[in-house]
Amino acid sequence: MKILKRDSLPLGGFAGLTEHRLVMDSQVFGPHKHPHTSEGLDNFVYLADARFNPKGETGMHPHREIDVISVMVDGRIQHEGSLEHGKGLDKGGVQVQRAGGQGFTHNEMNPDCKKNRMIQLWALPPVSGQAAGYKYYRPGQNKVTRVYGGRDDQTVTFDNSTIIEIANLNADEQISFNGETLVYLTNGWGIFSEAEQKESVKDGDLIRSHSGKLIADVNTSAIVIRKLNH
Repeated sequence: MKILKRDSLPLGGFAGLTEHRLVMDSQVFGPHKHPHTSEGLDNFVYLADARFNPKGETGMHPHREIDVISVMVDGRIQHEGSLEHGKGLDKGGVQVQRAGGQGFTHNEMNPDCKKNRMIQLWALPPVSGQAAGYKYYRPGQNKVTRVYGGRDDQTVTFDNSTIIEIANLNADEQISFNGETLVYLTNGWGIFSEAEQKESVKDGDLIRSHSGKLIADVNTSAIVIRKLNH
């Protein structure tokens, strides 16, 4: 088990937001990868924990051949661009945008006079040249919701060998992981155990585990990244 703490990393940002970058995979970022960030897992290559300034925005920008997963932790954003223009995303919502070979442009804006918080993840698509697409999810409490990946039902999630799930646990609930897994806590705290090792973990901790278990002390939310068939 390895734990990377968000607040141990430098605070960066661009345009109208600040962010901590926790995952910058070498296959995408190469020599530009920050030395203290984590590698990804399978096709998962990037994770940033961002806070938009009041009325802040990213500015319109393009993506190609990347899948962009946005998890709204606090506050809300307004979305504009070539996919689902005018769509809103508020606390607890998740949007997934597949750029494919067609590509898309978008701008994410904080409409409020206070900071918000959004986690952005990137995954490489399984094949190049796909059509652009958009999906929206509202994960429930006391459950694990797949928002990306797998091959069992492509009408529900975009296909990939990488799976991304949102785990919302009540106090004293637990979730186990088989195989190599990345777990990023976005709310709450608890105990993470692997074999004989046990560590206290909290919001902002990224855990890389091989067959571990998370036990929530309070209501806790986490993003889980794993490979298909695990």
